[in-house]
Amino acid sequence: MNKRDKKRLEVLKKLKQRFQLQIAGAKKQEVEVDEVASLERELAKIDEEITKLKTE
Repeated sequence: MNKRDKKRLEVLKKLKQRFQLQIAGAKKQEVEVDEVASLERELAKIDEEITKLKTE
């Protein structure tokens, strides 16, 4: 894993953490289901990219 990939992985981990907090907050506030689903889809994309970077 090169320097660029390590930095990208760091950024993705921070982004994942932020999305998890947003999802938890959205569920607590009982916002629209579409918004929570959208956040969860984004989180899934981030997880997918993290997995891809780790396997390279």
